[in-house]
Amino acid sequence: MTRALLFFYLMTLALRFSKSISNYAAVNTFYPFLSQDGADPWVYKHPTNGFYYATKSTQTNVTIWRSRYLSTLDIGQSKVIWLPNNTTACRDVWAPELHLIQQKWYVYFAATTCDGNNANHRMFVLENENEDPFQGEFQFRGQLTDETNKWAIDGTVFEHPLTKELYSIWSGWEGDIDVMQILYIAHMSNPYTIDSKRVEIARPTFAWETNHSPHVNEGPEVIIYNQTINLVFSASGSWTNDYCIGLITAHINANLMDPVSWKKRSEPLLKSENGLFGPGHGSLTSDNWLVFHTAAYNGSGWTRQIRLQLFSWNKEDGTPIFTELSDPNKPITLPQNEPQRHRYQLDLPVHHATFNVEAHMTGFHTIVIQVRSKERTQTTNYLITINNSTTYTMDVLYSDNWSSILVSVQLQSGQNTIDLTNIGATPGEIYSLDLVSTSNNRSHATGLSILVFCLSFLIHFQ
Repeated sequence: MTRALLFFYLMTLALRFSKSISNYAAVNTFYPFLSQDGADPWVYKHPTNGFYYATKSTQTNVTIWRSRYLSTLDIGQSKVIWLPNNTTACRDVWAPELHLIQQKWYVYFAATTCDGNNANHRMFVLENENEDPFQGEFQFRGQLTDETNKWAIDGTVFEHPLTKELYSIWSGWEGDIDVMQILYIAHMSNPYTIDSKRVEIARPTFAWETNHSPHVNEGPEVIIYNQTINLVFSASGSWTNDYCIGLITAHINANLMDPVSWKKRSEPLLKSENGLFGPGHGSLTSDNWLVFHTAAYNGSGWTRQIRLQLFSWNKEDGTPIFTELSDPNKPITLPQNEPQRHRYQLDLPVHHATFNVEAHMTGFHTIVIQVRSKERTQTTNYLITINNSTTYTMDVLYSDNWSSILVSVQLQSGQNTIDLTNIGATPGEIYSLDLVSTSNNRSHATGLSILVFCLSFLIHFQ
């Protein structure tokens, strides 16, 4: 091969794998993806300040997040509010929930003793009297239990809108052996005390609940609409692709401590489809967003990601309407009142890219990178370099689908370069970059250039 022909061939390869983009698209959409690592999400929208507050299972502590925008919760302000400091609540901290009850903040979570024995899982309560949960300290209020003191996880609490009475619902064992997880309800005298016997309101009975052993009903979450108390829950094996979301309802005027008041729908509301597997532990916000986790990839079990999608209401019976799982690789409309984005969408994915953007003012800006790891179960590492000096790192966990990873980067007023370089042994691909505008920091991108290195090809042909 002559040098001229070799040069022509290498240039053809470079053009094939590179793309120069001079224009962005101003969009009001995003990919329905919140976090590439996490399970058991809980999201609460504050009724007056408008902030979204969130938490999820971290296994080792209780951390809370908040953000003005739902789509940016993953890089919102965060704070570790509790670390295990006693032998009763010591390990495997699961499914925390942050509630505003009677002008105080409460967190309900499951944990086990220091031996990590799952049979010792119980529910616990934290309390913070501050108006702002990021101020002051959360005090450990101890265990939340009925007189049986049996195994308990995934506890949630709700206040009846008419009577103002408090109720706790959780997933528990009937005895002391892991045969079946049953949903129980109990009355509360205050946000950290149960004052009644536990009452069973649901156990796995349908085929989609009993297709794995042990049989599971768990992850109860309550949302009330008109005259209906909706109890959204998870069923089947959480470690399988069959994990799904179901619905149980009760009328607002019913005796909630009577099991016959609760009716379970015969079919799940949400199940595996569109390349997503094992949807579960759904949290429903007041502005009609379902936040839930799925398996990161087909058969990944407890390796999970957090996603979201809109739901609507059936005006006749007051129940939520879930459509099928959204295609994870197609954008949907941004939540209401979120700022517009400037999207640079490539025709073909690339391994390395340099983005030239212009910031309207100096400060931190949010970028959203649509990216994926190319090797199953492997993590891809990226180095993000801003203006050839400031660097950040980004780890991309393997998924069957594209991940939209948020990164907060500091840009200067005027033109900036954002360079994304795959630095690990595992290859990755970049498909788009969004520059997020805000009301206080409106960013403007003027162009994009993408550079693909041909070194590997040069070495190959030497």
